[in-house]
Amino acid sequence: MDVNGITGVATAMAEFSTNQAAGIAVLKKAMDLNAAGALALIEALPDASQSAANLPPHLGQNINTAA
Repeated sequence: MDVNGITGVATAMAEFSTNQAAGIAVLKKAMDLNAAGALALIEALPDASQSAANLPPHLGQNINTAA
């Protein structure tokens, strides 16, 4: 292999490594944004004990198995 071939391979490997690092950084940022969005949705849910306290006592006692 001549010198030009070796430098070409080294340049290609360095470029691939840089592209891979950039892709990983974008992926991590997207995962962080998704996690923040999921946390916001979870925090927006109403408290289950408050919503159950407002219901009449006869609700939630039977399960319709014929449906």
